[in-house]
Amino acid sequence: MDLKLKGKRALVTGSTAGLGEAIACLLASEGATVIVHGRDQGRATAVAEAIIAAGGAADIAPGDLATGAGADTVAAKARQGGAIDILVNHAGDYHHLRWTTASASSWIKTYQANVLSAVRMIKRFVPAMRERGWGRVIQIGAGSPVRPGPIYPDSCAAVAARHNVAVSLALDLKNTGVTSNIVAPGAILVPGSKELLEEVAPQYGRGDARDEIEVGCARDMVPNDVGRLGRPEEVAAAVAYLSSVHADYVTGATIWVDGGPARSAF
Repeated sequence: MDLKLKGKRALVTGSTAGLGEAIACLLASEGATVIVHGRDQGRATAVAEAIIAAGGAADIAPGDLATGAGADTVAAKARQGGAIDILVNHAGDYHHLRWTTASASSWIKTYQANVLSAVRMIKRFVPAMRERGWGRVIQIGAGSPVRPGPIYPDSCAAVAARHNVAVSLALDLKNTGVTSNIVAPGAILVPGSKELLEEVAPQYGRGDARDEIEVGCARDMVPNDVGRLGRPEEVAAAVAYLSSVHADYVTGATIWVDGGPARSAF
């Protein structure tokens, strides 16, 4: 299927590794010019160079979105090659905190990094999308808005706010040609999660084989209906669809890429 992304420019925040990198690479393979963002310029450059080496088009816009000044810097760099048609808000900062360790200041920091970072990008790019009569805004969410747990309370609340932002924005964008949607991954096998699974495997009596560790995790820690963890490319595929012209009739929606736990009949 031709997603008709050739000629489109996409900014993927937080795309120097893991899930964000997979999204950037897939959009580039579909013909979009991708602007790679992250706080580390060297890592952003490496991802952009890999995309170019694979035949795609990419540039970088490094900076810290947790501040207004940082967001201004990122926006200015992203616009240097032209207008942004697709905004994927993936950047975020999460900490392994509990109610007993998450201070009020850490809640504020988490909200800044995970909610206001996205709002800042929306404020800087969506007005021009409205004027052109076409655009895509995609929030990368999670399952925590409908399944919050006793741990990571600040992160769960921040992700829930990201989902809320996307739906509110969709309503505001009525009849503009610009859509706002959410892709909500479940447990995805990225380098960081691989290391964590290997670290905790002995606590669950699992062996050393990675396949065995993954299946055990999908059974005991993050149960789902597929029996494994997701892959970054599977999340990226959902983002690519929502970025395309084939999703003109989809807005205010959440696509769950989680193996089934968020299932709902309505």
